[in-house]
Amino acid sequence: MKRFNSTRISRLLILGFAMSLITTANQAVAQTASEPVLLTSCGQSPGPVRLKIFLQKDAIAFDYNLQAKAEDLIARKKEGKPYKSVIIVTGASLKGMGAAGVSMDDELTRTKALITEAKKQGIKIIGSHIEGMARRSQGASTGDNTDEMSIDAVCTVCDLMIVKKEGDSDGRFTTISKGKNIPLILFEMNTEIEGVLKKVFTK
Repeated sequence: MKRFNSTRISRLLILGFAMSLITTANQAVAQTASEPVLLTSCGQSPGPVRLKIFLQKDAIAFDYNLQAKAEDLIARKKEGKPYKSVIIVTGASLKGMGAAGVSMDDELTRTKALITEAKKQGIKIIGSHIEGMARRSQGASTGDNTDEMSIDAVCTVCDLMIVKKEGDSDGRFTTISKGKNIPLILFEMNTEIEGVLKKVFTK
């Protein structure tokens, strides 16, 4: 019968503990972001308007542009004041897109180019869905999946997700988080958004 090597076991325990600390630290880093921030939309839903209020309350430096393009990121970089983070709020509104004079295809094309440029510049991309299932289940007709298209376009390629818990009741965002190894922050009440942003944009 083999005897246990107490020294070896101790070393393994210490190594395991150290690795857990590193993992925790990496998770903490993954859930932080820097200013200035560009707040935009993929789908022209009312979500960004709500998020804008809490960014203002937390005194976070940001620009609000629902139809932000890659060119906007490039222009800021040339000015020597590059964005450090981009928050793209997902959720498609047919009414919102109609008012803006854009289609879902336009939104997806613009968003893809924006994300590509953000990654090129090393800008942190935060995908957010804050309107819950009311937005996700909303559709002008059966088969309208524009909201899900906006989620796929952003949340599957972002660096961090901030999502209303009720909107993840079917595990949509949890599945993306686990499958793509993307940190996910869930909140229950809209009043919690202020605290979430304050933690993410730690000064």
